[in-house]
Amino acid sequence: MVEQLVPDDLWALVQPVIPPPPVRSRGGGPRHCARQTLAGIIYLLRWGLPWRHLPLALGLGSGRTCERRFAEWQRGGVWMRLWRILLDHAQHRGQLDWSRSALDSISVPAPRGGTHTGPNPTDRGKTGSKLHLLIDGQGVPLALTLSGANVHDSRHLEMTVDAVPGVRSGRRGRPRRRPAKLHADKGYDFGRCRQALSRRKIAPRIARRGVESSATLGRHRWRVERTLSWLVAFRKLAVRRERSAASFLALAQLACALIVWRRTGGVLSAPRPESTVVTACTA
Repeated sequence: MVEQLVPDDLWALVQPVIPPPPVRSRGGGPRHCARQTLAGIIYLLRWGLPWRHLPLALGLGSGRTCERRFAEWQRGGVWMRLWRILLDHAQHRGQLDWSRSALDSISVPAPRGGTHTGPNPTDRGKTGSKLHLLIDGQGVPLALTLSGANVHDSRHLEMTVDAVPGVRSGRRGRPRRRPAKLHADKGYDFGRCRQALSRRKIAPRIARRGVESSATLGRHRWRVERTLSWLVAFRKLAVRRERSAASFLALAQLACALIVWRRTGGVLSAPRPESTVVTACTA
């Protein structure tokens, strides 16, 4: 189970990012294996189970341990650093397409409320959040931001474009942050959006209202819809149950890192919750 959820190649990238355990002033039991805990977090992310419902028979530790460790690593910025490292490796291998990009968003219900939520105008005013995603020309996620479901897509264009981390192909050279073009639908058809992209030397390719048909997603914009569907396939993102916006965004960052891993040649599979295979920790 552990090797399926956290393969050796992925663990080799993750392990240097995980901070060392804190020094205990008193005694206590040994700290649970980090690789097993990460596998438990990925399992819960994939199947959308509450933290406390992680089956102990899987050998991934308790849900409480996974929740505490997730929060600890979140405060240390582990998930964003992991995503950036995976993007660096993809860039080094020439697997990122900076010639074009696409931007879109998806709304998810947030029944428990919390920060960065709002009434969803497309869901009878129910409380929800919106994930804004920027991808490269092949559908690899480059940046992600979070807002309330009542925030217009165009209001988060600049924030999402600026959220692209500096991606390096090696130790030398300036990091890459800007695609050459950006494709977006009619929700971004405003002069301020085009001007914001032009100031960043990004060519806007935005569908025009009243001119272009909305019957299709276009030759390039469909890829962002596909990546958004991959994102909410992680069931813990399909419905937001974390009241903390930072925690929910951290879960989405981990999901984006795993998508980059799969899109650039990694293999990641998660057995269904009925499986009770037990695997010992190997690292």
